[in-house]
This record gives sequence, C-alpha cells and structure tokens, in this order.
Amino acid sequence: MDNMKVLIADQINEKGIDELKDVAEVVNNTSITKEELVTVIKDFDAIIVRSRTKVTREVIEAAEKLKIIARAGVGVDNVDVEAATEHGIMVVNAPESTSITVAEHTMGIILSLARKISIADKSVKESKWEKKKFMGLELNGKTLGVIGMGRIGSQVVTRSKAFGMDALVYDPYITEEAAAELGVTVVDLETLLKNSDVMTVHVPLTPETKHLIAKPQFDIMKENAFIVNCARGGIIKEEDLYEALSTGKIGGAGLDVYEEEPPKNNPLFGLDNVVLTPHIAASTAEAQRDAAIIVANEIKKVFKGESPKNVLNMPVLDPETFQLIKPYFKLTEKLGKFLMQTAKGNIKEINITYCGELSEFKKQDILTRMVLQEILNPILTEPVNLVNANSVAKIRGIVVTEGKRCDAKGYKSLIKVEMKSESKDISLEGIAAKEPEIIMIDGYKVDVETEGTMLIVRYKDIPGIIGAIGTRLGEQGINIAKMQVGRKELGGEAVMVLKVDQKVKGTEIEKLLKLEDVYDAVAVNL
Repeated sequence: MDNMKVLIADQINEKGIDELKDVAEVVNNTSITKEELVTVIKDFDAIIVRSRTKVTREVIEAAEKLKIIARAGVGVDNVDVEAATEHGIMVVNAPESTSITVAEHTMGIILSLARKISIADKSVKESKWEKKKFMGLELNGKTLGVIGMGRIGSQVVTRSKAFGMDALVYDPYITEEAAAELGVTVVDLETLLKNSDVMTVHVPLTPETKHLIAKPQFDIMKENAFIVNCARGGIIKEEDLYEALSTGKIGGAGLDVYEEEPPKNNPLFGLDNVVLTPHIAASTAEAQRDAAIIVANEIKKVFKGESPKNVLNMPVLDPETFQLIKPYFKLTEKLGKFLMQTAKGNIKEINITYCGELSEFKKQDILTRMVLQEILNPILTEPVNLVNANSVAKIRGIVVTEGKRCDAKGYKSLIKVEMKSESKDISLEGIAAKEPEIIMIDGYKVDVETEGTMLIVRYKDIPGIIGAIGTRLGEQGINIAKMQVGRKELGGEAVMVLKVDQKVKGTEIEKLLKLEDVYDAVAVNL
C-alpha cells in the first residue's frame, strides 16, 4: 500500500486529500490536460475527478495500474464506465453527499414561492413598498406531494414535518413499513396531483419519466398548487408549465434544472410566479466536503482489499471468472429492462433461476445483482449498483430468491426471471447467443430480439383477432416489422410479440385494449 499513487485531477475539498495522505502518495494536478492525462495515468492506482476531467476509453486503455476511478459527486457522465468495467477498474461516486443539500434547497424554493420572497426582494431593491401585492400562504396544514422517495425525497419529507405539513408520496417501490416510519401516505400519481398543495419531484430522468408532468397533469392540480423540480430537467414539460403558470391554472413553480442548460430565451423568465435557480441545489461547501471525504474513503477501502459501498460497475474479478461471466452481462441487462417496463404496482418478489452450465458457476450472484440494478435504477434517484442492489431490494420490501437447475431446454445455459408485482406476474427465459434472446414469456415459446420497441399482447386465440390487432395498429400509423405468436392450447389465451418501427404511446395501447378479446398489452423499449 505504501507505493500507491492517487491523482487528483479536479479541485476537491482539502479534507478528502488529507484522508488519503496516510495511505498513498497524492499528486494534485487540477489543470491536467487530456493529452497529459493519457501520458501519466499509467503511473497511478486511483484517480479522483469532478466534472472537468473526462476519463475516456483512451485514458483507461493507457492505464496500467489503475484500480479505481472516483467521481467526487453524483453523476458519472464524464467517465466511460463500460470501458472501466472491461478493464476491471471500479468506478465509484458519492450519491449521499448531496441529499441534505438538495433537500434544503428544495425547501428554500418552496418557502420562496409560498411567501413570494424572491419577487418581494426585487421590489424592495427597486425602492417600492408593495405589502399588499405579496400576500403569502402558510405551509402549516398544507399537503406536500413527493414524487420519488429516495434519499432526497425522504429528507424533504422530514423537513416538511417541521412546518406542520402532511405528506403524500408517489413511489412504486416504497414499502408500507418505510412509509409508516416516515409518516407518509402512499398514493398513485393522479391522487397526489389532485390533492397536494405543494409538489416536489425527486426521480431520475428516464424515457418513462420524461415529461412525466405535462398538460394532463397540470389540468388536475389545485388552482393554487406549487410544483418544484430540483431533480433533472425534462421531467416537467416546460412549454406546458408556462401555459399553466401564465393562465393561472396553478399557483407557482420552482426550477433548479431545465430542459436546456443554461436556459436561453425561456418564456418562464418573464413570470413572477416562478422561482428559478441555476442548477445549484447540490452546491454547498458541506456537500463538496462530504463528497471528497466519501470518495477518499472508497479509495482507501480498495487499497486495503475491501469492497467500496458506491460501486457503479462490476467489482474486480479475476480474468478467468470475468471471461466466463461476460457473455451474460447483456442478457441480464435486457431481462431487467424488460421486466421493469412491465411491472404494475409494487414489486413483491423477484426469482432468478440459472440453468445448464450456469448452474455450476459459483458467482451467479453478480448476475442477480445486474438484474436488480436494471429493475430498480430507473425509478430511484440514488444509484443502485452491484454492491448495494440486494440491500436496496430488501429495504424496498422485495423478496429476492436465487436457484439452480440442470434443464436448459437444449441450450448451453439459460436464465429464468420471474417477477411478482402488486397486480401482475411475469416470467422471462433468455439465452446468451450471438445477441441476447428471450425464448419464453410466461411459459409461451417465443423468439424475441432484444433491441428496439416491442409490443406484447395477450389475447384469446380465435380467428380474426390477429388481423384486428394489426388493423388497429395500422390505423394509428404503427408499422409492424416482425410478428410472433405463442399459445398453449387452441382457443385459449395466446401471446403475440410484435416488433414495431416506432415507440408506442399509452393512448395507442388504450385503443388496442378496447378490442374485444384483447386481455392485455404493454410496450417495451430495449
């Protein structure tokens, strides 16, 4: 350990540097260029970056001793995580460092909206005294609606309780026990929007959450409602937000994040009932200090041969093990993404069975964690990774079981994943061929490519229904590229898998479900 070297490539708090000095030689070069980094990285065992330095594939391939890349913050957009994984290099970050900071900023915006602090401040500085214009609202007795109850959402709830607020929560993964402990009521999104006086968003930006809040949602909010977004730009559709604010449909809004950053010529700039800040919710001295200390301690763990907490990729494996398991990475990713998009309500159980040669492999647990990672990450603001996947699932009340059996149905290896949710169960079986393939859905034999958009339809196996489904899709301009059907018995339930050329909207699925003898339909984007 005495010979370890750490490169500090971006400026971090001194407390983090001090943590490392007793275990490694620390080189502080916060102005290093890309070209210089490629040249010198071969000498280092660890590197710490923030946002400026890009740890590209070229940098990673030039590294000879690198064990860990640490991002002193939350996002890792500036790190090629895939390349790091391929080279057995861990990537860590500090997701918990900003939880309190962002929660406090959220409360600050809520208070500014309720008491019109920002526009009152501007008025006084213009030598005006407009007391009647700035009549405010008390938070006491009002209802807070929290969309996403990860670390930050939970901190916001805790602080809102000090103001005498009640809390409604929309989060498909929160358990009844966790909700009771926090003193919140879990509801669906529509109920939250209709009944909340103040709403705050704390979910990641994914295809499912993009424009989660748009005109249909504003239309059902209270007339004096406030909404705040300190999560990611794009979750709220700004065009519809402007309309809701300018017409008095809702009372006010607060944004720290935007669809375009920095925002330019944004019509929201001209409104008095909106509070805007420049993506600074996570920017406090304490958060930067904590981030530096967290990643420094992660590096120390790696140097001591221990497992860090915030690993975002594959833990280091010996080369032989890595080569054996690598072909199944993409399959588990696809299975997890498929299941996540078909879940309805709270997930109760996830059962994973390994068949064939995989049943003899001793480290299937890594593949199990990969499946969990793909299922849980899209809905949670805190990153779910290979180290914390099992514990996050447990906290969320999800029972995870792992099994082995020898029958792989003629394939070298096969993975079966069964997911039980509040109102729907589904099982998938997949193989790692040249490209991952799903060969069974709920016991129906299929042969599904795991790329693009698919529509999975359950229907009664009677003459004419397949044609009716195709006609209904054609009426909506949806082109079918490939079709497969699977059934167990003539005249019973059957499953159709359609590969289509464009994404399928919820309204288009609703029209499909109106067909007689169509039981269920769901779109999956892989």
